[in-house]
Amino acid sequence: MEDYVSEMVYVRLEGGPQHMPPAMRDARASASDLKIKLEYYGGYEHFERVTTGDVDASPVVFQWTGRTRIAE
Repeated sequence: MEDYVSEMVYVRLEGGPQHMPPAMRDARASASDLKIKLEYYGGYEHFERVTTGDVDASPVVFQWTGRTRIAE
């Protein structure tokens, strides 16, 4: 059985904490991802895909949808 490797695309995370470093907002993710959960300052920032994007074009945009705290 062959391992399936999903194509990676550039993504841009918009919204969320204003103090989030720009380097964290530009990333790579699987082309099939519809949501991204990013650990940040004792919690998770949640982003959902808002554009389809093209591998050779602009980054795929994910919009901030909320924050959850890490359970202890």
